[in-house]
Amino acid sequence: MSAGKRMRMDAPVIILLIHLTHTEIRALLTSRVEVDTACPLGHFPCGNMSECLPQALQCNGHKDCPNGADERRCGDNFGWADLFGQTLHNTNPVDQYFLNECFLQEYPASCDCIQTDVECVEVNLQDVPLLSPNVTWLSLRSNEIRVLSDFVFSEYSALERLFLQNNSLQFISKHAFSGLHNLKRLFLSENLISSLSPGVFNDLHQLEWLMLDHNPLSLLSQDTFIGLQSLMYLSMVDTSLQQLPYPSFCQHMPALDWLVHTVFPLPRLSALRDLEGNQIQTLNYSILKTCSKLEVLLLMDNRIRRIPENTFQSLWKLAELNLSSNRIRELPKNTFKNLSKSLLKLNISHNPLLHIHPSHFNHLTHLQSLALEGIEIQDIQTKMFLPMKNLSHIYFKKFQYCSYAPHVRSCKPNTDGISSFEDLLANMVLRVSVWVMAFITCFGNLLVIGMRSLIRAENNLHAACIKVLCCADCLMGVYLFFVGVFDVKFRGQYNRNALLWMESVECRTIGFLAMLSSEVSVLLLTYLTLEKFLVIVFPFSNLRPGKLQTGVVLVSIWLLGFIIAAVPLMNEDVFGNYYGRNGVCFPLHSDRQEKPTAKGYSTGIFLGLNLVAFLVIAFSYSSMFYSIYKTGINATDLRSRLHRDVAVANRFFFIVFSDALCWIPIFMVKILSLLEVEIPGTISSWVVIFILPINSALNPILYTLTTSFFREQVEVLLCRWQRRHTLKKDRKSLTSSTIFMEMPRAPFYQLPAYLQRVSLTGADPRYA
Repeated sequence: MSAGKRMRMDAPVIILLIHLTHTEIRALLTSRVEVDTACPLGHFPCGNMSECLPQALQCNGHKDCPNGADERRCGDNFGWADLFGQTLHNTNPVDQYFLNECFLQEYPASCDCIQTDVECVEVNLQDVPLLSPNVTWLSLRSNEIRVLSDFVFSEYSALERLFLQNNSLQFISKHAFSGLHNLKRLFLSENLISSLSPGVFNDLHQLEWLMLDHNPLSLLSQDTFIGLQSLMYLSMVDTSLQQLPYPSFCQHMPALDWLVHTVFPLPRLSALRDLEGNQIQTLNYSILKTCSKLEVLLLMDNRIRRIPENTFQSLWKLAELNLSSNRIRELPKNTFKNLSKSLLKLNISHNPLLHIHPSHFNHLTHLQSLALEGIEIQDIQTKMFLPMKNLSHIYFKKFQYCSYAPHVRSCKPNTDGISSFEDLLANMVLRVSVWVMAFITCFGNLLVIGMRSLIRAENNLHAACIKVLCCADCLMGVYLFFVGVFDVKFRGQYNRNALLWMESVECRTIGFLAMLSSEVSVLLLTYLTLEKFLVIVFPFSNLRPGKLQTGVVLVSIWLLGFIIAAVPLMNEDVFGNYYGRNGVCFPLHSDRQEKPTAKGYSTGIFLGLNLVAFLVIAFSYSSMFYSIYKTGINATDLRSRLHRDVAVANRFFFIVFSDALCWIPIFMVKILSLLEVEIPGTISSWVVIFILPINSALNPILYTLTTSFFREQVEVLLCRWQRRHTLKKDRKSLTSSTIFMEMPRAPFYQLPAYLQRVSLTGADPRYA
């Protein structure tokens, strides 16, 4: 196969496998942007300009510096990616005009041959084909080869690369690779290999890359790797490996320095990479003591629970360490002490760490990238990160933590979707909407309370329930109002106050008000629905609550709502900071770090009580409509009955629809969070600001302003007011006329004889 074709097939592999060497990574340090000492802490210069910008404006996707320097060098390319770009830049152009002539005398007709390269991909081969002994490059990918027998490749001693991926390969004989003294790359990924015999690679003294990804390997002996003196790259992704070969993993893989002469000249590196997706539970010094050449160690997504303090003692060249997504609950204080001179990139994200000691990172003075995503840092302090003077990228679970690493140029995340570095509410739409929703909610409910207090009620008990409902809904408006107030208070400097705000009494208080409003409203709506259900569906029953019963029910509902909202505040050890998990202080969704009690409690409220209430309301209104429809079947006036049914159906539909519009999105968010589905913070913000207050804003309209009785009473009030206004106007006009008619006359003036007064009563008795 030609070098051009070979380059096309090798490029994806090289992109995935290349890693930075210790020497080359050091060179990157000299190209870092030096922080101008003239800039205050937390600010960074705009390149060579005197202007400084805060951390919040660095690498935020918008050019804030006049020269755009704040958006340069934003990539965290301290791994293989940056070096690969440099390598490509320095690579000599490839001659695209190699001959396509095949130099092999024997190869299958179904395969392609170019020079000494053979490609037999997806041609249903069940055995290794017969080839000329001078073959140097053989691809047997995606066939049906299930067994590799002894000495099957012994005739092909010139072979340098062998691809056997995706063959359903189940068994490899101990001497299958005998004779392959020149083999440099061996790909055995995506097969069904469950075990490898000790010494199976004994003849592969020149092997540099070994790929064992996606095989059901659960146990490996250290003797499996006998003979791999030149192995520089080992990848075992998703092999169900439960333990690294014991007692010494690298005993037969000294990982000597090397230089590969290929189309893409590779750097000198030694890497044990991609042990991710396995089930490794144990990691200690004995296993890694002979791996002194390691520069990259990736152990993410395993089951490691404990790491002794001296585990990495022998890895004096290690530049990148990834321990993310394991089950590590505790890290000894000096875990990374022996990596102080070499480590540049550290990832311990998504571990259930209970505590991070303030001096955990003190020795990592050369570290440039630190990932702590998914970790709740209870006692976070600025001094935790100050010793890492070269740190340029840091990743937290909460963007509020960035205020504790002001000297780091790029800190992620910038926002949780609700709040941002600068503001409690991240965008202008949320800032305006919170005031609009607060005004609509408060004004509508206060209007109904006032109007129902002035208007004579048809049912005093029902009117009292509606006014109590409006009081509960009004609390939601108060909650939104205070969110808007604190957004204005923290405008432009929220990140400095974020943690203090979320742990403050004010945040917990408004969160308590929101929960109280929500739950009392839910319970009251359910009670009003059941009351109406009994009246319509069972009109002749005596199930009518009296004044005393109604009062008891209303007091009980408020008491229950108060208890539901107050319980999480009673024991912080059990519930944690229940209301302060985001900037708007409402416990909408769960995350990995939430305490189990808090998660269970919120699930019981949202998916237990509220879901049952919604189902009861939906069922009750459906039954009521059916009962009304059934009762009206015998009506003689079909048109009036149809008109009434449509009106009732529309009213009931909008009541249930408003409840569904409010609660179903909340149910979905809660279910997805329990399933540990990543929920963007922007969704949470829209739910809290727009969806949660929907019922509180619409209840006054649905239960008062659109009812026929209320409209009639308003019309009566308007008529009375209009009548009084008209009477006042008439009286004023009549008074003016009377004054005009009774103006004083001259004493000498007498009526002429022809204008003598005539009495109407005397003239006609009808006017008497």
